Amino acid sequence: MKTNEKFYEEDGKLVQKRSYDFSDTLKEMENVRKDGIIGLGGDTTVTSDSRFVGRIPLALVESWCKEAGVKWDDTHARSEVIKKKILSGDFDKFRSDWRGRY
Repeated sequence: MKTNEKFYEEDGKLVQKRSYDFSDTLKEMENVRKDGIIGLGGDTTVTSDSRFVGRIPLALVESWCKEAGVKWDDTHARSEVIKKKILSGDFDKFRSDWRGRY
């Protein structure tokens, strides 16, 4: 959730600075892990090839893509960026307890 947005001029350029608070998503994912949810639809068991890997706020995905130099409409590259970040271990709090192959 966006908490703040500021515009200012720096070196003759317009700069936009946005701040976000992801605490609601982190609390939600903590409950998901506590409840053992690994299937789609809130299931604790999996009956198909689909798994609930995690929940990542779009603002964070946008930041990752910008950091990696990936355009938003390049869905394949965006998917690879998400996969790399979610498997890195730095963003485990956004993951469910499922630890299989991604």
